[in-house]
Amino acid sequence: MVSHMSDPTRIRVGEGGESDYDVVIGSGLLGNIAGLVDPGVQRVLVIHPQALRTTGEAVRDELRTLGFSAFIAEVPDGEAAKSAEVAASLWTVLGQCALTRSDAIVGVGGGTVTDLAGFVAATWLRGVAVIQVPTTLLAMVDAAVGGKTGINTAEGKNLVGAFHSPAGVLCDLAMLATLPANEVVSGMGEVIKCGFIADPVILEIVQADPQSVTRWDSPALRELIERSIRVKATVVSQDPRESSLREILNYGHTFAHAIEQVEGYSWRHGEAVSVGMVYAAELARLAGILGDTVVDQHRSVLAAAGLPTSYRGDRWPQLYAAMRRDKKSRGSLLRFVVLGALAEPSRLEGPAESMLMAAYDRVSHR
Repeated sequence: MVSHMSDPTRIRVGEGGESDYDVVIGSGLLGNIAGLVDPGVQRVLVIHPQALRTTGEAVRDELRTLGFSAFIAEVPDGEAAKSAEVAASLWTVLGQCALTRSDAIVGVGGGTVTDLAGFVAATWLRGVAVIQVPTTLLAMVDAAVGGKTGINTAEGKNLVGAFHSPAGVLCDLAMLATLPANEVVSGMGEVIKCGFIADPVILEIVQADPQSVTRWDSPALRELIERSIRVKATVVSQDPRESSLREILNYGHTFAHAIEQVEGYSWRHGEAVSVGMVYAAELARLAGILGDTVVDQHRSVLAAAGLPTSYRGDRWPQLYAAMRRDKKSRGSLLRFVVLGALAEPSRLEGPAESMLMAAYDRVSHR
């Protein structure tokens, strides 16, 4: 691979500890992945989805050219990759490759692959290095940054996982050039979330020119990506293991994960998060926490970006059951991240089911 790296941005995650790492953002970075690999590494396993076979092979070949013993493993596309069976198959590959604790894994793909690669890295020999190469907008601004890893079970999304900080994250914006338009739009759900919880300038940029923010080579999209990563980096650096503050990054996710589970993961994550944020806003309004202006802004900004703001109205029992298994729940107490105002997140604990149903009714279409 030939590098055409142009003015990359580096964002540091961490607060001076051994697990600190850089997120590198720019175009034409793929040929520079070796710069994130520790010099002591000898063996590298590159994990990629079926849809990115050519890219995965190119990364492997580049690493081999640089003297690494590089291997490759292909996993299914989408959420099908995040299963115990796929993780177990990768453990077998790692054993066959004789990957040691001083070696590394590289995850190339969207959020499902970075989640999976991180989880496998966290569990192999109780932890080996992982370098994440997110190839979707969603993965760049969310899944690949922060060290949360996980796989799904029949009972819910990301219920099995571990915290495992990457050794580095490489966001090559040129990878977005081949991304379907609806995948870019989906990624905007997580971008806009960062605007609501911490950086309202993100919302202003989206509303000023909704068309430009979904073009991979637009300065507006790059700024949104950098702003979103800075939001996440700031939060994660203060609360790496989600003991308190980091929960705000789950804004909209309780309802979103329920939608994804009920729909058999056929909904794109960012689209589900979009509806989830509207649900959380309506819940906050019903609780007397959030005013009408910000609630209405949820619908206007998300709709401007091409994201959904409502969901079918005949799934309440299934959604409620799924929400009760949410990771933020404590015993039988449901907990939601809500807003008191723009960039003022807080938590709503134990709302009555009647209030939850009322919020559902406000985001439902018949």
